[in-house]
Amino acid sequence: MPQDPNFYIIVGAFAVLCVGIVSTLGLRGWRDWIALKHAELDLARQGSDAPVPSATSRIEVADLKERVKKLEAIAAGIDI
Repeated sequence: MPQDPNFYIIVGAFAVLCVGIVSTLGLRGWRDWIALKHAELDLARQGSDAPVPSATSRIEVADLKERVKKLEAIAAGIDI
């Protein structure tokens, strides 16, 4: 192994350069991935313009379905 100080300076500078390049590419990839996810969320928001039903309205619909089943059973002559 050479004992020349210039060798260690050059190797150190090359290592710092490599780490910088790799981290820059990684950061760019991360930013592109975040931009992709933002675009997907924007598309999802644009596609769902219908309001989301509340839990109360879902419970009311389930209750109405149950009542209709009971009324159908009564109309058919089945004892509940």
